[in-house]
Parts: sequence; structure tokens; C-alpha cells
Amino acid sequence: MAVLVRFLLVGMMVVLGNGAVAQTAKSAGHSHSHSKVAKTAKKGSSAQAKTSAAKKRGTVKGNKTSKKTTRKTRASVSTRSAKSRRIAAHRKHHAAPKATARSIKLTSAFHATEQLRPMAQQLTATRSAAAYSGVESYARSHPGEGAAAAYLALGHAYMLDHKYDDAANAFRQASRAGKALDDYADYLGAQASLQAGRGADAYALLDNFAEQHPGSIFNADAPVMLADAYLQQANPQAALKVLLPLQETQQASHVGFRYALGRAYQMSGDTARAAAIFRSIYLKEPLSFEAGQSRAQLQTMGVPLTVAERKIHADQLFNAKQYSAASEEYHAIAKDSDGLSATDLDVLKLYSAVCDLKLKHISRKQVEALPETTGDSAALKLYMLAELSRDEDDEAGHDALIAQMIQRFPQSRWLEEALYSGGNMYLLKHNEKQATYHYSMLVKMFPNSLYAPSAHWRAAWMNYRLRNYAEAARLMDEQIQMYPSGVEVSSALYWRARIYEDEEHNFSQAVNYYRVLSTTYTNFYYANLARERLKVLGTQTPVAPSPVLSAVPQLEVPDLTGELPENEPHLIKARLLANAALNEYIGPEIQASETSSEWGALAEAEIYASYGEYTRSVQSMKHCGISFYSLPVDQVPALYWHLLFPQPYWPDVVAESKKNGLDPYFVASLIRQESEFNAGAVSRANAYGLMQLIPSVGKSIAKKQKIKHFKTNDLLNAKVNLELGTINLKQVLDRFGGQKEYALAAYNAGDSPVRRWMSSNDYKDIPEFVESIPYSETREYVQAILRNREMYRILYPGS
Repeated sequence: MAVLVRFLLVGMMVVLGNGAVAQTAKSAGHSHSHSKVAKTAKKGSSAQAKTSAAKKRGTVKGNKTSKKTTRKTRASVSTRSAKSRRIAAHRKHHAAPKATARSIKLTSAFHATEQLRPMAQQLTATRSAAAYSGVESYARSHPGEGAAAAYLALGHAYMLDHKYDDAANAFRQASRAGKALDDYADYLGAQASLQAGRGADAYALLDNFAEQHPGSIFNADAPVMLADAYLQQANPQAALKVLLPLQETQQASHVGFRYALGRAYQMSGDTARAAAIFRSIYLKEPLSFEAGQSRAQLQTMGVPLTVAERKIHADQLFNAKQYSAASEEYHAIAKDSDGLSATDLDVLKLYSAVCDLKLKHISRKQVEALPETTGDSAALKLYMLAELSRDEDDEAGHDALIAQMIQRFPQSRWLEEALYSGGNMYLLKHNEKQATYHYSMLVKMFPNSLYAPSAHWRAAWMNYRLRNYAEAARLMDEQIQMYPSGVEVSSALYWRARIYEDEEHNFSQAVNYYRVLSTTYTNFYYANLARERLKVLGTQTPVAPSPVLSAVPQLEVPDLTGELPENEPHLIKARLLANAALNEYIGPEIQASETSSEWGALAEAEIYASYGEYTRSVQSMKHCGISFYSLPVDQVPALYWHLLFPQPYWPDVVAESKKNGLDPYFVASLIRQESEFNAGAVSRANAYGLMQLIPSVGKSIAKKQKIKHFKTNDLLNAKVNLELGTINLKQVLDRFGGQKEYALAAYNAGDSPVRRWMSSNDYKDIPEFVESIPYSETREYVQAILRNREMYRILYPGS
């Protein structure tokens, strides 16, 4: 009997940019000597545009606001800095907890196992025979909490190796040896027993778990796992006895709980209740593992899903970009559902076809052969034909199809998609007039579209590029007022100020815009440029700020502390978990503390950094929800900044940079963007190491440097990668006359596109070139590295 067991997993998180015109194969970006950016990516996805509209982010991914960082409407421009200082001055923190018997025992266990940490971390990373042997030896020679932590590390490694009996045995030994992490020993031991098919062994470990382990992060999940254990042993009544009292709790909303309850009803003979639960999971949680299991159970019970239900499920798969699975479901509905009308079958064919279009598995001939329908499905066929015209570089055909959609289906979501895609097509072609038309039409016809903020900004920028400054100025001010939380606001503020300065010669108002940009988006790429312009403009006669500036959201500095509550049990347990290499539980353990909003981000990153996991440390800071790039450096405890911008491999970075005449801050910023300091990183594009070098590039440089016996895996050696990577970076810079913006764009997108963009030769200055880069990832990549170089200079002066 298959039983679902829930694991807490931590992986490399890839956060994609929003509204991308074109995207690369990997998020970090690479050189022209790496993988090339896709030339003609389709319009940004709905999910991407939603991110753009809903989240306040900086020019790099992941710079977003959250409950910890909120914004309020600006009362007046002049009060911004003063209010920020007042907020900082009146921060209140919970009093640090006093030492308790519990915290003292946990601290003692932590210190007793500090020497285990490197061995346990190596075991988790490699799971080699030598690593297993080393930890086993440690367990035998360190009784008590030392042995307990070692056996936890062994059990965890055995779980990763799918050796569940060995894991269960190790967790039992951990429970006997010490009590500091006994909730982990019991919960993970039960999990291992369940996976080994011995659910009965889990009963005693999970029964009354919360009473035995008050405050454990597993208290909500333990009853579900206990129910799973009963179900595995064919005892549904016992499972119901565990689950039914929890139906009014928050846990009951979790899909794992609902699936277990459905299985308990099913096995106890209550098929009606079971079917209702499985049907709900299938429809409301389409991407979950339990959705597939629920479908299988419904089939086993002989309970059919309606055509409408299956169509809803397939639509949800499509919206989640699971095109292959959605296509299979559309095909299956058409094949299996007798009694469908010809019209219904035609619609299913069209929806299946659009999945194939997204997968690039369909030709124009096949689309043209699709049935003629009415309504939204007819608009869908025109959309597919327009996309194929785009791929075929048939502008006239594309535009005719768009015009037909505007006339026949002015409210169709497929027209919305087609307009955004068309705008992006013309953006890539440097046809500013047609791009402006498509983006403007989208905003006009779909003002609440998820694409609207991005489309509106692109229309504003196209007008700037066409030197229609009056219209560009109007649209930029409108951007600030209509989409104040959009990612485009810092760009709009800067370029509207430039129009005030360069075209309208209203230097005083330009100063107002630059100041708001500098203080509200303090560490953004455009804030740095704004400060440069303020230096040039100097003192100007004060004028009343434009009313537009009142729409700019005002930053509220989050309540952060640079001091960790050393006696907080959850913090001590998190550190102890690191000693046992149970890394995926560090974050959840910290978050279990009621006061973690004040210090949790710092604690988690600091724990990772303490054993050299700089990549995970940086990622935890990036994804903690704090908009660091909006915050003044002096209003955030220094530890946060140093964890967000670490200096691993710094002596080698400096040495290799100097050999090639490079700025080490610039190199460090590039490495942070490329690999997040993961020396072992290998991308899907086959780029290796810290500076993400393609093997052929590394081999070529190694040969010129007379490095003998060079092998591809040598690029995973930090020192070798830095030696060859800095040479490669210097070569790219030299090819572009030392201009960092051109070189970075080429490092990410390749030489050819950059040469093509440069050939326009109609940019007033370098910032205009950067904003005009049509590949969103490349533009954000360039801005991020230049911005982060400044952060490194500020944080490590004289390094």
C-alpha cells in the first residue's frame, strides 16, 4: 500500500525575473562563451507579470517587500529622511530570554557536538563509505548528546540513500543516547519506519507526540503521519480516531491531512465522503502529489470525474505551465468522454493544440487545420496563428491577425496575450513604433492586466527612445501614480528626472525626483545614478515637489536586531541541527520562535555561513522578504550586509583580479550574480564553478596559460576557476573597450546581440543603452552587478 510521507526539503531556489522579453537557460546568466540568451522568447507569463504587479522588487530578483518591509503613501518628500531616522530610533525589541534549564541543556549539547559539524556536513554532501565510517566512529567515542547528534546525522544520510531500515535503527540509537533533539529522533524515526513498510513501529513514536515534545516543529504533522501509519497497517478506524478531532484546526486545510482523511474514509467503507475529498484535492491542488493519488483512488473506487472537472484540472495545469501534462489530459478527455458534442470536442482540440504550441510541437499547417469555432476558442486559434507568424518573422501576417482579434474578440484573454507577445517581438526588432502600439493597446484594452505595469513602462520607454519626450514624460509620471508598487518605479523616477533636466531644463524639479529616488530606493542601480546627477546639478533653487511624487511608496524600516537571543531554545536547536547536518530543518526551527521576525533571517544566514555554506547563506538573506536594497546601510545591522555580501575566496579574488587589472569588487559582484559563491555549481547550460565558465572556454584559456593536464572538473576548483575566469572577463572587457556595461551584457547574452544593440548608435549615454537592452534578464543582470559592486565598496572599504 502506497503511503504518502511528507519531507521537509530545501533546494537551490531559482527566482525568475518578471515580464521577461527573453530568458536564458539558467538564472545566474552567462558569458557569450556560456549559453546564449534565447533570442525570441515569447511574452512574459501571467505568473511573471503577476509577480511584477504584486511584489515590490529591485532590479535583481528576490528584492521584495513583505510583512517585514511595508510601504506607506508619502506625506511629503521632505519628511522622508527624518521619518526614517525616527522609525529607526524607536525600534522596540522583545527582551532577550533568560537562561532556562532547557536552554542550558541545549547549549551544552551544542558545544558537545561542535566537532561533529564538518564530519556530518561531509556525510550529507557525499555519503561516501569513509564519511559514514567517520561519523560512526564519532558516535562510538562521544557518548550522550554527541552520540545522539551523530546518529541523527547517520539516520538522515541513510534516508537520503533510501536505506530506511538502517535509518530507523540510527534514529532509535539517537533517541536512546540524548534528549536535546529527541523530537527529531522520534519523528524522523517514525518516518523511516513508515518508509520501510513497518508502520506499526511508528505508533509509539507518534502517539501523544505534542505532549511528549512541546514546542516541536513536527507537532502539526505528527498526527497525520500517525494516521498514515495506521492506514499502512490496514487500521482505518484508528486513523479516523486520530484525524477527526483535528478537522477544525488549521492542519485540516493541508492537502496531506485531507488525503489521509480521504483514505481513512475509503478504507472504512465510506466511499461517498472519500470521493468528495479526493475530488476536492484533484480540483483544488492540481500540482500536488496528492492530486495524482486522489485521481488513482477515484478510479479504484469506480467514481468517475465529470468532463467539466477534468477540464478544470487540465486548465489549471496549463496555467501552471505544465503544458505536457495538460495536453495529455485534454487528449484523454476527448478520447474517453463519450457523449461530448462536436463543439466540445473541437474546443478540446484547440486547447490541446495551444499546449503543443507552447512546447513547439505544432506547425502552421496543423493549426490551420483545426476546426473553426466561436467565442474564446476562436480567439485562441487566431492567437496561435499570430504566434506562429511571429516565429516565422511574418510581421504583416501577425499584425493582420492582431487587428482581426481586436475587431472580433476585444475582451479575450488571448488578445491580451497576443498584444504583449507582439510588443515583445517588436521590442526585440528595435521597432519602437510598433512595440509602442502593441503595449499601449494592451494597457488601453486591459488596464487591469497582469501585464499592464510592464507594458505601460515599455510604452513610456519606447516614446523616450523615439524622442517623443512630452509623451514619455506623461507616461512616466502616470507609471509612478498608477503602479507605485511595480518594479518599474525606480526607472520611471530616474528617466522622468532626466527629461526634466535634459529637455525641460527644470533642474529644480529634476533634483526633487532624484532625491526621492535616492532616499526611497537607496541602493538600487538607478539610485546610484541619481546621486551622480545630483552631484552634477549641485544646489538648485527649491521648488514645490511635483504632486506625482506623493504616490511614491514610503519605506518603513523593518524591526531588525543585530543581536541574537542566545537563550532562545529554537535558535540553539537550529545551531545543533547544523552540527548534525539536518540543514533543511534549520529555517523551520528558527521560524517556530515567536520573536523570529526580529532576528530569524540573520540567525539562519549566520548558521549557514558558520560552516562555509555561503551560497545557502546568501540565498536565505535574499529570500527572507526584507527589501534590503531600499534600506540605508546605516539603518540595518552590519551583520546583515556582510551575510548578504560575503567575501569567500577573497584573497584569491583580489590576487587574480590584480593580475588582470580588474576591480576585485566588480569580480566579487559578478561571482555573486553568477554562482552565489558556489564553487561546485554546474548549470543546466553546462557552465562551471564560481564564474560559470563553459568547459571549452576554460580549456582554451588553460591551453594558452600552459596549464597541463587540464580537465573540465578542474573548473570546480575555486582557485582554478578564478584564475581562468578573471582572464576570460578581462578578455570580454577588452573586446568592448573596457566599458563594463557592454562587457557584462556580453558576458550574459553573448557578443553578437550586444554588437547589434550597439550598432543602433543612437543612445545618449550608457544608462540609456542599459535600459534599452531588450533581454530583461540581461538588463537586470547588468544593473545588479554594477549596483552590487557599489555595495561591496561601501561595506569593505580598502579591502
